[in-house]
Amino acid sequence: MKCPEDGRTGWGTMYSLIMSLQHELGISPVAANFGSGTIAKLAALGNIGFGWKENANIVKILRHGLFCKGYWGGEMSIEYYDMAAGGAVNKMKSNMGLSEDGVVQPKVFKAILNMDAYVMLASGSEEVRGIQQWLNGRYWTKSTSSIGPADGHYSRDVQQALMKALQIEVGIPESQATGNFGDGTKSALRQHTVSEGSSGIFVQLFSAACVFNQPVVMSGQTSSGEWVEQNWTTSFRSSFDSNLKSFVSTFQKFSQLQVNGMGDFATWAQLLVSPGDSDRPVIACDTRFVITKQLAKKLYGEGFRYLGRYIYQPDPDFQKEIKPGELDNIFAADLRVFPIFQDNNRRLVDFTWSKGFANGQLAHDRAVHYGFNRGTIIYFAVDYDATDADMSHVIDYFRGVAAGLGSRGKRYVHGVYGSRNVCAQVTKETYARFSFVSGMSWGFSGNLGFPMPANWSFTQIKELSKLPNPDGGTYDLDRDAYRIGTDLGQNKVNGQTSPADDFINYIQGLYDLAVKYGKGNPNQLVMEYIRHKAYGGVQWWVLIGSPDRGFINYAEENHVGIRTDFKDPFTGYNLGAEHLMATCNTHFVKAQPSESGTVNLGDVGGWGGDLFTFYGEWRRDSDTTSSGYTYCKERLGKIGIPTSFSFNDLVEDADGYLLAQRVRGGQTIAEAVRAHYAGSGGVDRFKDYYMKRFGGSVPRAAALAREMLTTEQEPIAAGRTFLIKQFAGVFSTGPGALPKQKLDEFCNGFAEVLASHVKAAVRNRPDYLANQRRNLRSAH
Repeated sequence: MKCPEDGRTGWGTMYSLIMSLQHELGISPVAANFGSGTIAKLAALGNIGFGWKENANIVKILRHGLFCKGYWGGEMSIEYYDMAAGGAVNKMKSNMGLSEDGVVQPKVFKAILNMDAYVMLASGSEEVRGIQQWLNGRYWTKSTSSIGPADGHYSRDVQQALMKALQIEVGIPESQATGNFGDGTKSALRQHTVSEGSSGIFVQLFSAACVFNQPVVMSGQTSSGEWVEQNWTTSFRSSFDSNLKSFVSTFQKFSQLQVNGMGDFATWAQLLVSPGDSDRPVIACDTRFVITKQLAKKLYGEGFRYLGRYIYQPDPDFQKEIKPGELDNIFAADLRVFPIFQDNNRRLVDFTWSKGFANGQLAHDRAVHYGFNRGTIIYFAVDYDATDADMSHVIDYFRGVAAGLGSRGKRYVHGVYGSRNVCAQVTKETYARFSFVSGMSWGFSGNLGFPMPANWSFTQIKELSKLPNPDGGTYDLDRDAYRIGTDLGQNKVNGQTSPADDFINYIQGLYDLAVKYGKGNPNQLVMEYIRHKAYGGVQWWVLIGSPDRGFINYAEENHVGIRTDFKDPFTGYNLGAEHLMATCNTHFVKAQPSESGTVNLGDVGGWGGDLFTFYGEWRRDSDTTSSGYTYCKERLGKIGIPTSFSFNDLVEDADGYLLAQRVRGGQTIAEAVRAHYAGSGGVDRFKDYYMKRFGGSVPRAAALAREMLTTEQEPIAAGRTFLIKQFAGVFSTGPGALPKQKLDEFCNGFAEVLASHVKAAVRNRPDYLANQRRNLRSAH
């Protein structure tokens, strides 16, 4: 194997160095793998220390490896191990978490000739890096342990290092500490519950596992009563205190475990492996077998309440699709069903945009055939161990799925089935509503070194085979944990309602009451009433004036409460009604005639205000993410990332603007809400918003963002300063003080995130789809 001569450090270079070392050690044939044979030969050679000169080529290989790692190992012409090489090794050992003795042991040589980093990488965590160094320093000399990365990122290798450390500490012999979560490890862990007041090595290992599984993202209420996603974190420690107990309780609630704040076996297992405790009680399952009346009754009697069934089967010889009358059997037994769509999808070649688009349309047609109601979540399967290298193809497939569903009117919402990593990445990039995790595939690379996705609804934890079927024969079943409050599944079909019907009727009733009130503009009264508690402080009074207190009292006298959220029929996500109506209110009252022109006060109540707080978050986090462009691309408008400008905020900004435009155009607020959420308004919401408010171009959107962040117009400037300092601190750098290029990068990131949503929407348009079909025909 020839070393690639491309001027770049990579595995090709490292493999060449490894094989060169093997050649010098007398190993034949050489291989691109630093295995036990190479370790044994190095051990026989002895440790390499100051003055070592047994083999000049090995010294050169060592220096080259150090250089590839970013350490200056001395002059290549010097044929012995000198002070320069020893200093570089000491620096690297310090970064690893090892003692600085200047000696290159076999495992250290192996660590030099790989692609692991021992310095903090972008977006890494100091807390994680500290644990990595601790694991290296304490366990690297153990026979089955190795030196792992110290880059601040949780990964498969780090998960294995933690598991081996735990096995060693519970008394499993070193030679058997393989990192597998077997019966011996399970039995030992049951004897090592930790709780408040505990201290020592098991608290250290337990808190390390907690750090690796953070942040836990849970919804919570702010002081104003608004529901937002919040990050729950902890730190590495040797004493189990009240703070760790609080984190553990939140993690248990998130994981659907018994909430006791203790590190019991179920919690240990959930922190360490994707199935967790596979024998814990669950109330959901999925199967490829037909559900008869008797089997449905049996499942209900065994405690199951949610059942996953397939709505498509491409292989006629392997029948797992729902059969006629089966849904009636399921519903009669008081079970709820969640539909799964799988068209093979077991190989990388199965994942393309065009196949995703076709599958989205087919899933829609099959769901309609069965009568599934509007807003039903359909889980599209990734039934293999997709790696990070595969992810771009998988994501493109799901973009096609979303486009296919959109081309049919977005009656159904896509979810994702796959490993933890697949679910998290697909959700981040395509806004899948819920994740169905293939948790029992604990050996999948996508389940090792990844926390549970924030939007998980179901996770498979154990497969049961050849169970006795009350109708004769046997059946197989996957036991699934279910997260209460997520996907409710369906308990009936052929309904004509929209998930937003309750909200639509609520707005109609409130509007009728405003008309009956007989004072002021009833449209504005509805907007003001819904937003007045969460968005009624002094800054809102300055921005758009105070709400009509007379109507607020009148509404309360008529026992009308504030509807805080509702389900969006187009995405399946719960939207905040208060933020939506605050945005609508400001655009209705303060928007200037030239909507896509200069910024105006109406913008501040929507995208502008969210941009201020998001800018503040970037400045707060600028030590870890210096690039504003990167910060926008990674965090703005994303799912499962606690931020003041989330995906929901972006939807609410768009919808609030579009609703205001409808009302300004002559519709009542009740008519506008009905047309938008019961009609097709949400299908192209991002395209319409982008075109109407931002001129339909990235440069124009970036220019408006820059103007919003730098204008001296009051009260915009004062509000901007207040919000940025609230999120970034009193001494934060304001937009006007940033170098022009740095601010431009941030504004371009904002604009490109907007455009990415529009691109997805455009792919749903009939003209685009017709072009796609023509292109596909010409390709064949």
